[in-house]
Amino acid sequence: MFEQGRQSNYVFCVTEKEAIVIIGRPREFDREAALDAAMRLFWRKGFATTSIKDLCDAMGIASPSLYAAFGCKETLYREAVARYLCTRGPPLWNKLTQAATARAGVRSFLLAAAEIFPESEATPAGCMAVLGALCDEWPVAIAEDVRNSRLESLRRFRSRLEVAVIEGELPASTDIDQLSRFFIGIFQGMAVQARDGATPVDLKGIVEVAMAAWPTDASD
Repeated sequence: MFEQGRQSNYVFCVTEKEAIVIIGRPREFDREAALDAAMRLFWRKGFATTSIKDLCDAMGIASPSLYAAFGCKETLYREAVARYLCTRGPPLWNKLTQAATARAGVRSFLLAAAEIFPESEATPAGCMAVLGALCDEWPVAIAEDVRNSRLESLRRFRSRLEVAVIEGELPASTDIDQLSRFFIGIFQGMAVQARDGATPVDLKGIVEVAMAAWPTDASD
């Protein structure tokens, strides 16, 4: 990928079938704003059904500029996913890690998702990493990127719940793996339901039902 602000004599205009050498020109657009526009479009439509023309229209640039800045559609999608994870992820994960207890953290995490998952004027509904996996046709590299992001989410839940066991908040007998998968499954299901029109109130109801499954000592 070319470094921002540098100009070369030639750039490689990479299509999905061939590479064409064209005379390079300096980029005259806001790369971050263009990437955000591509992210929202991919989030809404997915990889396979989003065309280069769609992207150029959304980003406000011509195809040579798109290829010069991002290389190809696959590379652009991978950057868009990374952009999604680094901008949309922290507000959620901070809820999990900064709460006083694991239970409060999990509940706050899911309630925050209930607020941001429904469609708004600024963003599509659901979660880009979750929804694309349901019906899109991804190249191998994209599929691996997104799979790794989901596995990282599961790892974060496990890590927080392991601390809860160590601190005595959860019973020592708690199956951390299954409990982590349960709550990640709730999170992913909420993303799908938001795409189907579920409101924040609907999703918050799911959260409260899910939290009723939080383990307690038999003596409580």
